[in-house]
Amino acid sequence: MSERALTVVIAPSGFKESLSAEEVADAIAEGVRAADPRVRIIRVPLVDGGEGFTRALINATDGVIKHRTVTGPVGQPVESHFGILGGDGPKTAVIEMAAAAGLRLVPRDKRNPLLTTTYGVGELIRAALDEGVERILIGCGDSGTSDGGAGMAQALGARLLRADGSEIGRGCGALALLEKIDLSGLDPRLKRVKIDVACNIHNVLTGANGVARVFGPQKGATPGMVEQMEMALMRYARIIWRDLRVCVKRMPGGGASGGLGAGLHALLGATLHPRYEIVMQYLELDRHLREADLVITAEGGLDFQTPRGKIPAEVAARARRYGVPVIAVAGTVGQDARVNYEHGIAAYTSVLQRPCTLDEAFQRAYEWVAMSSENIMRMIGVGWMMRAVARA
Repeated sequence: MSERALTVVIAPSGFKESLSAEEVADAIAEGVRAADPRVRIIRVPLVDGGEGFTRALINATDGVIKHRTVTGPVGQPVESHFGILGGDGPKTAVIEMAAAAGLRLVPRDKRNPLLTTTYGVGELIRAALDEGVERILIGCGDSGTSDGGAGMAQALGARLLRADGSEIGRGCGALALLEKIDLSGLDPRLKRVKIDVACNIHNVLTGANGVARVFGPQKGATPGMVEQMEMALMRYARIIWRDLRVCVKRMPGGGASGGLGAGLHALLGATLHPRYEIVMQYLELDRHLREADLVITAEGGLDFQTPRGKIPAEVAARARRYGVPVIAVAGTVGQDARVNYEHGIAAYTSVLQRPCTLDEAFQRAYEWVAMSSENIMRMIGVGWMMRAVARA
């Protein structure tokens, strides 16, 4: 293909509800090698706080996974997990909220964000406290909930009360009845731990770019439900301000994981961080970028939202510092995807090989990612051949 073997860094996200980041990386590597077996491949599967966050950090630090059964987003028990990081420093638990309240755990016929709950996230935090940790690191992403972290707080002893003093139920819809927040019953061990949250700092709780309007439809909300969610979350924000003197309406990161960011900060005193500020402490992407001739990244969907904190945009921004071109492989290419050219992505392509159902796209995702990656490398090979002809 070229005068020397290329070094290709493969740094993808997972494809939501389809492939993990590791599986996407494997598929891309398979396609690259099919086009040119000489290529030196460096895999750096990335996580953004969503699915795979815990295992990625556990693998990077030689930590351990702890398995627990918790309350899932629709109220049924689910098998979940958290981790204890290895290495030096304070004993740290790592939790991905998606392991207890992710969209993957919400059956398609039960996707109603007015009802789903983060209660299981609170149960994972309590399990981490049982391990005697000094710090809890929580990853926000891939959520199936929009309750502002209310369920999480309820599981830890917070009382969210109606006007008559009874407790509200679970889910975003129940927040419309909220009249008072009582934190006197919170697990006292929370005062002795530091809680850091890796989240998309661009996400806010309310308004045109808030939880209800941007993410509600992705989680099954109808237009009418979106309006109910917005009103409920606005009330939640007002009560938080009145009772706790914390303003979360437009707080950066407050809208992460259906408002879990706001709940963690206001109710538990957590500190919100840009997610890659946390992730890149444990993964060594920048070191590998210095060696790369090409970077291939990937995301389930590439569109105008990608520059707002998604993995391909973060990879492109970092690769740009080293002058390395980036190509993105996407499950689907959506609205205004061309904006990504302005953010360092040199080219992108969809993996879809033909019109198909969503189920077929999920089933054949690995195969089609590999095929698309092979096609990318073969087209690069054509460029090398044209270069050789021009030099002749």
